[in-house]
Amino acid sequence: MHHPAHRSRLPIVLGVTRDRTERQAAVERAADAAALGLRARLPAGAPADLERAARGDPDPRVRAAALGALARAGGRRRATAAWRIAMTDPEPAVRRRAADLAPGLGAPARPLLTLLGDVDVSVIEASAWALGELGPAAVRARAVPALAAVAGTHDDPLAREAAVAALGALGDPAGLAAILAACRDKPAVRRRAVLALAPFDGPEVDEALRTALEDRDWQVRQAAEDLVAE
Repeated sequence: MHHPAHRSRLPIVLGVTRDRTERQAAVERAADAAALGLRARLPAGAPADLERAARGDPDPRVRAAALGALARAGGRRRATAAWRIAMTDPEPAVRRRAADLAPGLGAPARPLLTLLGDVDVSVIEASAWALGELGPAAVRARAVPALAAVAGTHDDPLAREAAVAALGALGDPAGLAAILAACRDKPAVRRRAVLALAPFDGPEVDEALRTALEDRDWQVRQAAEDLVAE
């Protein structure tokens, strides 16, 4: 796991001055890094500066902002190299940002499978979403059984809900059993599971929808009604 050990010495383009407090400097470095990512063309040297910040700034806000800027404007090679390090960052916010950026980068799906076991549920949620967005690449990386395991066994309903949504987005038949099981979970997970049935058909799906039409939660019933009406 990557552990930034010291202040990265960023150039003035990222807004560092010696007389600012540590917190103020970090906030401004993060803002300046984010602003660079919005430019149509980066100044000379800025991609390297952003990569150094994404890899080694002591503040996670700066690392996350620099990673986002690299993904938008720094070139795929630099962005992917920094992304791989961010996936094992000690701070959940950076790992979550890395997961969020994965589909846009066309990043490999396999590292995201590791984050499905993260200690932070928001990282799991972002990773599940990213796997759903990566589509066939995620299926080839065996994301479906990994997501099914989260959907069926994770203690946090937010993680289960995110995994079920990703299974629905992937639409792979191997994920159907987990989605059907989730139709009997807590209300928020049931709602998501019903929506995740959209790519599927067959008698088991029809039965799950009939049951959902009589669910005690009105949002579950509404989701089922919307699917049946299509």
